[in-house]
Amino acid sequence: MSNTHGYPPNGAEEKAATSATQSKERRPWGLEWRSSVWFITLIVGIAITTDLLIYSMIVPIIPFRLQSLGYEGVSGLVGWLLFAYSGALVIFTPPIAFLSERYKNRKIPLLCGQAALIGSQVLLMEAPTYWVMVLARIAQGISACVIWVVGLALICDTVPEKIVGKQLGLAMMGMSLGFLVGPPVAGALDDRFGFRAPFIFGIIVTAVELVGRLLIIERSAAERVDASFTKLVGRNGSSRGVTYGSADAEKREEQPTVTELVSTQVAPEGTIEEISEAPTRVPRRTPTVARSQTQVNEDPVHLSIPGLLLKLLKSPRALSAVFLTLSFGIMISSMEPVLPLYLQSTFGLDVSKIGLVYIAAVVPSFVSSPLSGWYADRGGTIVSTAICLVCALPFWVLVFIHVDLAYFLVMYALLNLFATGTISPVTAEFAAVTRSLDGVGYGHIYGAFNVAYGLGSAIGPVIGGQLYDHLSPQKGWMALCLFNAGLAGVSLLVTICYYGETTVMQRIVRRYRNHRAVSPANDAAAAA
Repeated sequence: MSNTHGYPPNGAEEKAATSATQSKERRPWGLEWRSSVWFITLIVGIAITTDLLIYSMIVPIIPFRLQSLGYEGVSGLVGWLLFAYSGALVIFTPPIAFLSERYKNRKIPLLCGQAALIGSQVLLMEAPTYWVMVLARIAQGISACVIWVVGLALICDTVPEKIVGKQLGLAMMGMSLGFLVGPPVAGALDDRFGFRAPFIFGIIVTAVELVGRLLIIERSAAERVDASFTKLVGRNGSSRGVTYGSADAEKREEQPTVTELVSTQVAPEGTIEEISEAPTRVPRRTPTVARSQTQVNEDPVHLSIPGLLLKLLKSPRALSAVFLTLSFGIMISSMEPVLPLYLQSTFGLDVSKIGLVYIAAVVPSFVSSPLSGWYADRGGTIVSTAICLVCALPFWVLVFIHVDLAYFLVMYALLNLFATGTISPVTAEFAAVTRSLDGVGYGHIYGAFNVAYGLGSAIGPVIGGQLYDHLSPQKGWMALCLFNAGLAGVSLLVTICYYGETTVMQRIVRRYRNHRAVSPANDAAAAA
């Protein structure tokens, strides 16, 4: 019966009106695949590839461009251009992360970042003076902030918690691909078509990638169009779109919360240790999906920037992940200014052959990144990170032993295989930190990741260059490798003592205490 007396509509009528409004809203073309796990991961991975490709393209061509403009001290000027990128990355990450999380919109920042990337390439291509180049690199740094903060947050918004490590690992393959393709393509295009050719190529790649960003449909937008789209992927994390009906929603609502499970179930005697150390199958706040994939929290906590920083600083788990990211950035970037000089002085390689060495070093990371992310989902981020750090440690020493070029290539490839494998479980750990802290969103936590990596990539080349310049080539290379080995060792200690929800050290101490508590009881029982 319709309401003809002018009374306020009851709850049923309000729901019917809302349903009618949603049914009239036009359903976007390709809603399922445009908001699916595989498509979001693919677009973010391509965006990371584009970012690193544009970043690395200037290495072989900008020095010659500066010389043609009449500048001297070119190596120092190139170093400041690299620093401008890293500086912008660090400075602009906090506001971008804060605004992205406050307004809960990922697509618009991604599009704005792409526009900044295109503009920066036009500036670099036509720059008449050095300061214009610096402005262009700052614009590139701002664009990188967007993809590394908002892009990774978008993956975590979309992907089920149980496969987030694998998907982040797949996206992180873009780092290796960008570094692999950028310098040789830029050098070849510059030789064949002139200075502007690499930048035109970069603009074309960026424009094509922009189409992918335009096609993205965020999960929240999909749910506004179709309320039954409470989850856009299958339970096994496949890319096939699944719509949950009311029956599924009722099942999720009927499942007990963590508090109910704890309060209503009593563990059998003697099994507390096994239960406490077993992998947690139930997320901290909601029983079936990650916090970002549910609407349970109607009034989300909004922290100020000082409050957010204070909460992160109080979390050993968050600080350990930040430290591991910082050390990874230092270790990887410290090799960049040194490796070409070492290969030239030790093995007599020219530019083209040095490029082949880079290819041999980068290719293993295409395996390690997704593999370590996949294992982080199954064995835990602690185990995956520790395995990579332990396996990388001996190769930091073996790689500076001078035998021949073949030996060096094998050692350096194995070093990169394990060293680059650490970043995927660390990014998955950042996502887990977000789910454990109220008021901290994915945009916030990947902002911290971005700042740490930006600082590491800014400090690393300075450390590597200073160590190498103040010693002979062989001793300088050895000093750098030993420094990185020590940093990897410290990172391993941090992983054992502070990393994860329940650290390795806490588990060891707990087992020791339980063993001491059980032993007297067993002795007494045996005596009786």
